[in-house]
Amino acid sequence: MSFLTPTNFKRTLFFIFLDIIAIFISTYIAFLLRFDFTIPLKYLSDIYKSFFILSVIRISLFYMLEIYKVSWRYFSFKDQVQITYILLLSTIVFTLLVYAFRGSIFLGYPRSVIPIEFLLTFLLILSSRVSKRFFLEIYSKNSFGKPTLIIASAQKAEEITRKLIKNHHENWPVAIWNDNMRGQKINGVEVKSYEDIKIFHKGIETAIVSTEYNVKEIYEDIKTLGINDIKIFNPFSDYEANTFKDISVEDLLARHPKDLDKERIGTFIKFKTILVSGAGGSIGSEICRQCQKYGAKKLILLDHSEYNLYSILEEMREIEAVPVMQSIVDKKLLEKTFQQHKPDIVIHAAAYKHVPLVESNIYEGILNNVIGTKNIIDTSIKYGVEKFVMISTDKAVRPTNVMGTTKRICELYAQNSNGKGTDIVAVRFGNVLGSSGSVIPKFKKQIEEGGPITVTHPDITRYFMLIPEACELVLQAGAIGSGGEIFILDMGEPVKIVDLAKKMCELSGRDDIEIVFSGLRPGEKLYEELLIDESDAKTEYESITVAKPSHYDMEQLNKDIEELLETPDKLTKLREIVPEFEHKTNN
Repeated sequence: MSFLTPTNFKRTLFFIFLDIIAIFISTYIAFLLRFDFTIPLKYLSDIYKSFFILSVIRISLFYMLEIYKVSWRYFSFKDQVQITYILLLSTIVFTLLVYAFRGSIFLGYPRSVIPIEFLLTFLLILSSRVSKRFFLEIYSKNSFGKPTLIIASAQKAEEITRKLIKNHHENWPVAIWNDNMRGQKINGVEVKSYEDIKIFHKGIETAIVSTEYNVKEIYEDIKTLGINDIKIFNPFSDYEANTFKDISVEDLLARHPKDLDKERIGTFIKFKTILVSGAGGSIGSEICRQCQKYGAKKLILLDHSEYNLYSILEEMREIEAVPVMQSIVDKKLLEKTFQQHKPDIVIHAAAYKHVPLVESNIYEGILNNVIGTKNIIDTSIKYGVEKFVMISTDKAVRPTNVMGTTKRICELYAQNSNGKGTDIVAVRFGNVLGSSGSVIPKFKKQIEEGGPITVTHPDITRYFMLIPEACELVLQAGAIGSGGEIFILDMGEPVKIVDLAKKMCELSGRDDIEIVFSGLRPGEKLYEELLIDESDAKTEYESITVAKPSHYDMEQLNKDIEELLETPDKLTKLREIVPEFEHKTNN
């Protein structure tokens, strides 16, 4: 029935009625207690007068301070404190009125009634507010949900258990794993050590892990307990339903660099006009998000894909963002963009990155990657850009494919163009998790379709990093670069792709899916590298090192690039520019 449907107006009327009843009962009982349950007739009028005055003062304050907007179900400690202050204030105001009009409006008002009435009203009003939450949290049938283990620090464990209990989640906390707080209780849930849990884990169906811990190590420990339903606590989710998400392979491979210098990045980015090429791609779009987060003044979003450009533009709500639908191959248009917007920093993420596709389209790969990069570097220098940061790849190291070789030429051009007024740096890293064209989205689709999962070779390995982690480190490298460096991000240990596929099947609960090996694709190699040799230099951050500089005469390099475009034998010319290039067709 519509009459029973809860609304804000109905809730307000309901609580006003409850509060009025509470004030009347408290006032009456206060007088009863004061006069040993026999109230003299001359004080009856004082009861009604004080009830009326207190009701007007308190109801008005509650309404003005929006107490009636507080959800009954989610009444919190903060709300309790606010109500306490209002009751104290109203009692003080009432006391002043009693003394001001004693003998006229009030006939010798008993002073002891005032504190008694305050305490009784305090208890009744707070009881009415916490009653529903108390009932739901103590007696709700949801308290018999899936027995759940919480793995978190004290602060996060308090937040997680509170959310589960308050929202009557299907997961009900029965234990907290924290070796440092063994024997204590948080929101009524006992804290246990790992040894305790190994003994008493029977019956636990789910584990929720806070990302402040090494999720990969925790995962292995949880699996040994026989708990297969594992979730990650995601406190920054915009949607309550996503606060507890199923563990993913991205969570297991996440590295969370400990030396991320957010203050340095902020100083580098804040109040700057930044042009991002390839702004709608996997890396470019995250760079844009980070620039918005770190307080850039203006973003120039440059991309030749209409859809990608539209998608990232829709996210840029807190910053002035200018969409430029343009190809980096067109130098004249690039110059107009630079002339109009005068960027302080250029972050160059535009490139063709898919190895087999570039193998099938060699000229287009060279045109976009090499000529596009040359154009944007030259234009940056011409228009006085302060710093230019180029995104490179581990495939540029001893390349076996055209894509990696074009990126190595870009590195050479970037490094040897430095010193003309623009500080030019490159940042080299491996695969990013979840990017377009990466194996993880492909494997997810194959698992959804029931398999099989196709892996090119049983021994193939790759470096992986989360996109946000990689992009923040790119900005950090850009911040510390003085020009001419090729920075290398610490990617951790390489991961076997077949192990990745098995782990994704395991996480999906599909151990029945077959893995088949399709053979290495053209230009693909088993192992990627991040260094050509071991002569890298340290920076002040462990997560970032610097490759040995490679000198290449710029006049000769420009000539070689011109010849590369014109020659029909592009593979030979690529090998001439990059001698370590060993093309693999994998036929």
